[in-house]
Amino acid sequence: MVESKTYIATPPGATIKEQLSDRGITQKEFAARMDMSEKHISRLINGEVHLTPEVAERLEYVLGIPASFWNKLESIYREKLAKAKDENKMDEDISFSKKIPYKEMSKLGWVPKTSNLKERVVNLRKFFEVARLTSVTNKRITRIAWRKLGSSKKSDYALMAWAQQAKIEARKMEVSPINLQGLFEEIPQLREMTRQEPEKFCPALVDLMARHGIALVFLPHLGGSFLHGATFYDGGKIVMGLTVRGAYADRFWFSLFHELGHIHYGQIGKDDALTSEDEEKADLFARDRLISLVDYQTFVQNGDFSSRALSSAADHMGIDVGILVGRLQKENIIPYSKGNQLKKKYSLSA
Repeated sequence: MVESKTYIATPPGATIKEQLSDRGITQKEFAARMDMSEKHISRLINGEVHLTPEVAERLEYVLGIPASFWNKLESIYREKLAKAKDENKMDEDISFSKKIPYKEMSKLGWVPKTSNLKERVVNLRKFFEVARLTSVTNKRITRIAWRKLGSSKKSDYALMAWAQQAKIEARKMEVSPINLQGLFEEIPQLREMTRQEPEKFCPALVDLMARHGIALVFLPHLGGSFLHGATFYDGGKIVMGLTVRGAYADRFWFSLFHELGHIHYGQIGKDDALTSEDEEKADLFARDRLISLVDYQTFVQNGDFSSRALSSAADHMGIDVGILVGRLQKENIIPYSKGNQLKKKYSLSA
């Protein structure tokens, strides 16, 4: 028997058990009369197997109750069982849905606006493309490599929603077959783009990535996700999503190169979550591809961190000066209060 708030699903086996009790027949004897194994009879009585039309015919012979009665009883049970299970699943999913930032997602137009909890669950199931909302935590579904600067249970659910929207947006994009060797040969061109304005580099960047099998998607920040970027496979393409949250040049380009690091080290598409070592390797990839270690050490050893020196060094390195400032701040070479006037803040449209 399975119960929910509204339904009670009682298997036909309960009626069979009553008949056997009334007639003083043991399950062992009943199994012999039915010409079936005792194990199958036990499962039939407990509702663990379907009462088939063939079994219904046998029940008519053995118990004298028409097969049509048993067939109808089985049909009613299966219908109520499905409804009871669905109601229980809905209750579980309603509870789970409270972890997902539905209101903010609806404001961004990702899901329909509604205050009805059941409607929210239905909308979220469709959004995540799952029969049960709790399935979104399944590692085989997520398999995302991401860059985020904070962590909490809430942030993981916001991140899943953000990544799913990136996947949806990426499906609209045409990309060439994946060509990772060609992609990494484009690193010098990517570095050159750091010195351009967003109006110029954004379409060029999307086009460059698409030529190598990557659908690059810009999405607005989703509150609580601490997210800067995420990368994963979807069908025959790689999806790379970048958030426009706090889009300072150094953060934007570091996030992009960090995601390239995940791709370079084959860290996307895994069932297991990324380790701190994986994230560190991607960080080092981004750091050293944006600014060579030799150039960086030479500049630091010189000890001149004036605006003029910073700009001159960035020109020599062929990168945006804000990237150099950001690294110096991150590594405590200069305080976070110094050099900020040289850092650009992008206005990216998601």
